[in-house]
Amino acid sequence: MRFEGKKVLVTGGSRGIGRAVVEGFAREGAEVAFIYNSNKEAAEDVVSTLAGEGHKAVTAHQCDVSDQAQVDALVEKLIDQWDRLDILVNNAGIVKDGLLATMDPANWLAVINTNLNSVFYFCRAVTRPMMSQRAGRIVNMSSVAAEFPNQGQANYAASKGGVQGLTRCMATELGRRGITVNAVAPGFIETDMTVAVRNAAEAEIKKAIPLRRLGKPEDIANATLFLASDEASYITGQILTVDGGLTLGGI
Repeated sequence: MRFEGKKVLVTGGSRGIGRAVVEGFAREGAEVAFIYNSNKEAAEDVVSTLAGEGHKAVTAHQCDVSDQAQVDALVEKLIDQWDRLDILVNNAGIVKDGLLATMDPANWLAVINTNLNSVFYFCRAVTRPMMSQRAGRIVNMSSVAAEFPNQGQANYAASKGGVQGLTRCMATELGRRGITVNAVAPGFIETDMTVAVRNAAEAEIKKAIPLRRLGKPEDIANATLFLASDEASYITGQILTVDGGLTLGGI
């Protein structure tokens, strides 16, 4: 198993891509702690499902990822419990689409706080422990919207563009300590977050994708696990696009 004995923290791990990431690490032997915001039932289902498969070292933790104090407290608690943290996956994210001219500033702040500021908070919290270990893997979740945004995605595109810039900068700062920092940029994936778009235009979206299908959460999880693995030990500061070829000709 690729991650036997590794300690892994995943944000936004109760549904969709996050759940697939948690399941992937657990099934590869890792001890996984994942974060959820409000859906306790979904989080408990992840834990019970994996426990039923024999993967009992999976725990769910409620945390507002946009609250730095909560983030710091949780990371400190986990590192005290584990004595180390090997892998961080920043997956938590929300969408609150709307045209810029009429966008509620509260929706701008909510998306920036959840999608970008949380990445900074978690990365900052784990950096010193990983530097002391002289080893670590950080994988951030971006989006093709960072480079090819649709109308109504000003807040989302800005947040994901920020994630990419932060990823590259951290890679330059932390590489000398044996820490790699990369990001995955998904295209259209079959998750709760994309239901509205898929219901409105799924057939047209598929026509724009060379592989002629939407991605599955497992497609993104597989890329994430690769970047966190020993096989990717010489890869850092990269944005791995996983979109079925959608952005080859732009959106």
